[in-house]
Amino acid sequence: MQMHEVTFSEATPIDGYGPGFFRVGGEVLDGAVLVTSGHVRRWSGYDDLAPLLDLAGQVDVLFIGTGAETAHLPADLRQILEDAGLGVEVMHSPAACRTFNVLLSEGRRVAAALLPV
Repeated sequence: MQMHEVTFSEATPIDGYGPGFFRVGGEVLDGAVLVTSGHVRRWSGYDDLAPLLDLAGQVDVLFIGTGAETAHLPADLRQILEDAGLGVEVMHSPAACRTFNVLLSEGRRVAAALLPV
């Protein structure tokens, strides 16, 4: 199998994660984070809707990482995000990190709202 190096041009990938933290662009952040192609910020979780809604029109898919295990989003939260025009994909945070990075490397308009493992 031939391997190809992944490049992100000017986008910032998720470098890693561990118990209670994420590493994005070399910066370690404790707790939940919201990551886009060029920005990372702390996120307060499901009740912190404003930064998620601000992504409407800027990203095609919002990955929501639910921590160590996959969990359902509250139905009202999913409805609010979808009504705003955001495509929402829910998975455990490790999978959300990997999927975000793959699509980011393809130049896709993606974001990830991640709860720590």
